[in-house]
Amino acid sequence: MKSTSAESTAVKVGEFYELNAGSDVTSSNHYNDDIAPTQVKDRTWNVWNVAALWVGMAICVPTYTLGGVLTAYFGLSVMEALMAILIANIIVLIPLTLNAFPGTKFGIPFPVLLRSSFGMVGSNIPCLIRALVACGWFGIQTMFGGLAIHILLSNLVPGWESLGGTGEVIGFFTFLVLNLYIVIKGAESIKILETLAAPLLLAVGIGLMMWASPKISYAELLAIPANRPEGASFWGYFFAGVTAMVGFWATLSLNIPDFSRYVRSQKDQISGQIIGLPLTMFFFAALGVVLTAASTTLVGETISDPVTLIGKIENPFWVVVAMIIIIVATLSTNTAANIVSPTNDFQNVAPKKINQTRGVLLTGLIGVLLMSWELLKKLGWIESDVSVEAMYSGWLLGYSSLLGPIAGIMIVDYFVVKRQELSLPDLYKKQGIYSGFNTNGLIAFAVPVLLTLFSITSGQLNWFYQYGWFTGSILGGIIYWFCAKTLTANNPSMVAQAE
Repeated sequence: MKSTSAESTAVKVGEFYELNAGSDVTSSNHYNDDIAPTQVKDRTWNVWNVAALWVGMAICVPTYTLGGVLTAYFGLSVMEALMAILIANIIVLIPLTLNAFPGTKFGIPFPVLLRSSFGMVGSNIPCLIRALVACGWFGIQTMFGGLAIHILLSNLVPGWESLGGTGEVIGFFTFLVLNLYIVIKGAESIKILETLAAPLLLAVGIGLMMWASPKISYAELLAIPANRPEGASFWGYFFAGVTAMVGFWATLSLNIPDFSRYVRSQKDQISGQIIGLPLTMFFFAALGVVLTAASTTLVGETISDPVTLIGKIENPFWVVVAMIIIIVATLSTNTAANIVSPTNDFQNVAPKKINQTRGVLLTGLIGVLLMSWELLKKLGWIESDVSVEAMYSGWLLGYSSLLGPIAGIMIVDYFVVKRQELSLPDLYKKQGIYSGFNTNGLIAFAVPVLLTLFSITSGQLNWFYQYGWFTGSILGGIIYWFCAKTLTANNPSMVAQAE
């Protein structure tokens, strides 16, 4: 709400706070209406909306391929791979639920929360790192969605298939516009999309599992030996796989306040995430393993990509139905996981110049630029054996390990140093207690990142990079706590109360 006075106050409503914004905040270069705290009356998401959000995000093409990634590249058997996925997603619930707390209590998005631990200006460093990861994944997911649209139109429009790569590029930009439109419409449209998509996607997943089951032997599938050197330690490979799977949602464990700011209670955000994430990830990864195993019987070759697999089915009706489902699944994932965060992150840089609409369009532009090489290949304008999708997938998974320290810093700052109390007006004031840079956060972030880069480039301290999310988050949190206690006193612990 807007105050008629110059002085802003934080108003307590039940267990939550909302901002009564005066001119000291509304005139600040660090404030706009889109990243302002959500009013309590607008926090309408219930437990099932949160669960649906996670079902919609978890059911996507990359999740489908996780089991195959763990068996092929991490030396795990099928059962070991599925257990690694389940355990990793139970573990990642910890930072997800903890970092969601301040979003729900104060109604603030991720970049505004970062101002507490990194400073008003310093928050842009982790924000832009997070935004770049999201833009990369946005481009990759849009490529998947564009391919699905191309296959759909190939079965509906005579002659469309002859367009080849050009048809895929048209599909890419069609899918991109759909994504951007939904997010520009706001949080309510995302809630509606996820809530409608979740039961549909679960029903289709169960149907596909039932359809594929008669075509494979589960006993034979589970009996396939692990692909690792004989006598090698199981635990080393298993924990490496768990770390990689935790890294899959490392980005969302940071910017979960972007969604929890709309949830009506802490109980709803915790229960919704517990219900929606671990079992959905386990089930859809298992579906990928089963359908990949069944693909030999279905189409005569092993295919781990669901879009390509379904595209080889000769029945046009089922291809059309399946492509519509994949489009919905990819749309529900992409809008929530890969557009909302960079939109808010870009606004954090210059809120008076970048509003939500401009942030969304900037996200789309960067996503297109990151995929431009692949798009030019599909148009036949350049020739290359390099797959930009594959290159970015590998790079982004490794890049995500650098985000661990941010999660540790955020949790320690809010729960240990600030003890769940923030000065809401000062998070937006130009000369507030969070202005400038918070050296505690920058030091705590820089040390584990430098150690990770040293490990990658030198080949030493391999364990630090191999278990990067855990080592980074723990070390980042410890260093932040130490710095906060010994280096500075810039650690406000009281919420500004209403007069």
